[in-house]
Amino acid sequence: MDPTVMLPPQPDRRWTIAKQLGLDTAVVRFWGMENWWEYESLQATAARFDDHGFSLDVVEDRPPMDDTVLGRDGRDEEIATVKQLLRNMGRLGIDTYCWVWTENPLGVIRTSDSLPGRGGSERIGYDHRWMESAPDHPAADVTEEDLWENLQYFLEEVVPVAEEAGVNLALHPDDPPRSPVRGVPRIVTSADEYRRILELSDSPRHGVTFCQGNFAAMGGDVPETIREFGDRIHFVHFRDVEGDADSFVETWHDDGPTDMKAAIEAYRDVGFDGPIRPDHVPRMVGETDRDEAMSGYTDMGRLFAIGYLKGLLE
Repeated sequence: MDPTVMLPPQPDRRWTIAKQLGLDTAVVRFWGMENWWEYESLQATAARFDDHGFSLDVVEDRPPMDDTVLGRDGRDEEIATVKQLLRNMGRLGIDTYCWVWTENPLGVIRTSDSLPGRGGSERIGYDHRWMESAPDHPAADVTEEDLWENLQYFLEEVVPVAEEAGVNLALHPDDPPRSPVRGVPRIVTSADEYRRILELSDSPRHGVTFCQGNFAAMGGDVPETIREFGDRIHFVHFRDVEGDADSFVETWHDDGPTDMKAAIEAYRDVGFDGPIRPDHVPRMVGETDRDEAMSGYTDMGRLFAIGYLKGLLE
């Protein structure tokens, strides 16, 4: 397993911290950058990481795909962009594409960013009561059947390209893993739905971003589920939550209900040797500038999480 962190496409203090932590692999997110999937942009990004001693192993971002998810006119053009991205990743040796099957802005949703944690730390969380009074999303007329049909159409188009390019498709769960949200159904919210999704294509390139926090919120046994999905796990988000899909709080990595050592042992048992990154850490004392780093991605908590992860691996 390769401990890693998510980094921006340009060097900054987070790159320096990652090197000081002894990391040599990276996950990139482009944070609104335009046309980042084109070869020239992606090549420059990969070269930048290489220049600083990182192997760029995961793209954790997504070109526009709302028309694709909802089955609207324009989806074929969006899918062509995803194919372009996968081919460019293959040319550049970037192994894994982490993606989601939701429409914006219903990706990762949190209703709180300052829930009290140990020692006065601030944690993020979700409580569906805050969403019950929210207006319906414009896509609220889509049905679960639509989403399944649209997903099958998408996979039939992109899986052969991923196979040709040698790139892993790693589908991240809906976050929170509950349905509906703002009137819009979601279909990546349980282990059963993942079983159905994986059956849509038996390609080993079609797999899972195993986000432990989401699988914990789904209510299953995390190590047991790791063993079940086995070699279809291409990427891991190492985190934990207290609660369920309707109401949960992100925990410190050593302070949640999941046996994290047992999870690491399960990854080893199934032969997982890919990238694993800590996710959604508490905000610690002194990290008061909310514009400097979004909640869940502040530096001090990630320092703790990487050290804890490395300790478990040893």
